[in-house]
Amino acid sequence: MSQLSAAGVVAPTIPGPDPDTRKPRLALPPGSCDTHAHIVGPQDKYPYDPNRRYTPPDALVPDYLKMLRTLGVERGVLVQPSVYMTDNTRLLDALRETTDFPLRGVAVVNDAIGDDELRSMHEAGVRGLRVNLRVSNGASADMAPQLARRIAPLGWHLQVRIDPKDFASARSLIETLPVDVVIDHIGGVPVRDGLDGPDFRVLLELVASGRCWVKLSAPMRMSEEEFPYRDVTPFVQALVAAAPDRMLWATDWPHTTITKRMPNDGDLCDLLADWIPDPAVRRRVLVDNPARLYGF
Repeated sequence: MSQLSAAGVVAPTIPGPDPDTRKPRLALPPGSCDTHAHIVGPQDKYPYDPNRRYTPPDALVPDYLKMLRTLGVERGVLVQPSVYMTDNTRLLDALRETTDFPLRGVAVVNDAIGDDELRSMHEAGVRGLRVNLRVSNGASADMAPQLARRIAPLGWHLQVRIDPKDFASARSLIETLPVDVVIDHIGGVPVRDGLDGPDFRVLLELVASGRCWVKLSAPMRMSEEEFPYRDVTPFVQALVAAAPDRMLWATDWPHTTITKRMPNDGDLCDLLADWIPDPAVRRRVLVDNPARLYGF
């Protein structure tokens, strides 16, 4: 159980990111975008939901931007973390207060959200809603069609965190939604099943349809190995080969709740040299695709 400090702040139950970001060997193209990161804290100003699964240490905007600038990344997308459930205050404040770095956001809401609030979020920089089908922290799967209809006029997308075994059953839903769908973290498919595994085959079909995007992020969550997560590389390469115009890249900073050694973000960045060896394709994934999806 978390312990309260003297100031009433709950002590972290998970580690924070490596603060000493290494400058990557790989030079990223101008306009590169990190499409998935979380801002949390300070806890005394932005208290966490009492039903959260974990308590993170602070991961603040200045630290995030310092990390990105070390990598050579010039744009970012902030995703509402589960510790705040549907209270998007921390996300929206980060978007509104950051005037010296282009940021967009992905919020988490429920069906009680009003249209005026959605428009206000759009003005702040939100460009999508996240539906987490693994953890109950906002909109559920049955809310997705209604929410999709409401955000379609705004040009938003739905981002889903989904168990890979549910790809096949969710396929009919995804194909009928009036908005694009973004799938987190390389789909999280079981690497032991190989490239011919049923879950990965469905994921390839989804991206080939032109309706789904995949974030090439958090390989440590999917890998059965420690860095450099070589068992994940063939899956990334297969996805890029199947639909280079539907791939996105992300750091997943500050790497919450991972069970492997905390990676350095410079090392994660350098994985791109093996993941996407063609510089022209790498530019599409890092620059052109996120510019199109998030409206930079």
